[in-house]
Amino acid sequence: MSRYLSDESALNNNYRVTGVSFLTYFVLSAMLAPIGILSGPMAEHFDLPVTEVTRQFSWLTGGALVGSIIALLIFDYFSLKRLFSVIYGVIAIALFSLAAIDSLEYARYVLGIVGVGSGVGLAGAAITISHTYSEERRASMLVITDGCFSIAGFVTSWLAAWLISQQFGWSTTYQLLGFAAAAIFALAITSNFPTDTHIALAEVHAEKWPLPVWLCVVSLFLFTLGQSSMLYWLPNYATTELGAPPVKAGALVGQFWLGMFFAQIFVAWWVLKIGVRKLLSIAPVTAFIFSLPLWNYNDIDGLAVLALIWGFGNLALLKAILSRATEMVSTPSPRLVSLLLLGATVGTAVSPYVTSQIVEWTDNHTILMFSSGCYGLLLCLMWIANRSEA
Repeated sequence: MSRYLSDESALNNNYRVTGVSFLTYFVLSAMLAPIGILSGPMAEHFDLPVTEVTRQFSWLTGGALVGSIIALLIFDYFSLKRLFSVIYGVIAIALFSLAAIDSLEYARYVLGIVGVGSGVGLAGAAITISHTYSEERRASMLVITDGCFSIAGFVTSWLAAWLISQQFGWSTTYQLLGFAAAAIFALAITSNFPTDTHIALAEVHAEKWPLPVWLCVVSLFLFTLGQSSMLYWLPNYATTELGAPPVKAGALVGQFWLGMFFAQIFVAWWVLKIGVRKLLSIAPVTAFIFSLPLWNYNDIDGLAVLALIWGFGNLALLKAILSRATEMVSTPSPRLVSLLLLGATVGTAVSPYVTSQIVEWTDNHTILMFSSGCYGLLLCLMWIANRSEA
């Protein structure tokens, strides 16, 4: 197990820092997942178009992008304990403050604070897991963090849809999420984090990355952009085009995340049997094909099943692409991993603005087709990348 597990006290400390890592994934996912559910009620509350409200979530996704860039340097100057304590203490206060301040302008600043903090926090979580667990357990722990991300999306989507159906305000979901941020703060101030966290990028051998690696970077961008396009607008499409009640429309997002969670459990075992390369000859195909019925089927109950299948059909695609790219070089450097994560983060960051513009120019149906188009292009790029490595 971990090199820090020397006694019961150290074991309990490892549980706490691992809990911090898992909760950081939970918080960001729980902020992103209900966007498509909350944007409609927010638009009604502030008397603005849905597209205008959805654009405000660029503060959240853009903030996460800024945070991921800051994370490349900040761990050289501040300890994990201090960063987690300060960042998530501020995030908790910001989220709780939504109960007192009813302003869209203020809300976007809160989204920006959470985004930047979460961008740094996710990098800190990866460092914590990497330095707390041995190589034998590290991969499985990182897969579990993905599971936390998915289950957070499932739980928060259902919670947001239920709260809206019970006439609670749009910000109630995020106010409750403040308790998760407060839990990170409490765990962080009572824990001892690994101290050997500095990454000397200058000492890493500079290796020229082949074309397939860059195709993986673009594929990660397309993956998060396509996923966000579907999740942000599928509930609105179900409500406006299919006449579904808000609680059923919002549940579609939860179904997707539940399917993703099941897939991550399955893939954690399956990839050991077939390998990442073969997985990436299957996952892009299933992710693309299972996205098509979501904008071709008109029954809301059937869509709930299709969303679950689509979530499972993604087959942990993001982590699979990341793993595959690191196999394409002799020594995967921290800079390479950072670039891959940045590609995924950029897709998430631009999605509120890009998708809102597409909906303004066209309609809700077209943005769902755009989502499938992103997956189709990803499929082509990964086919080329695998063929190039043959």
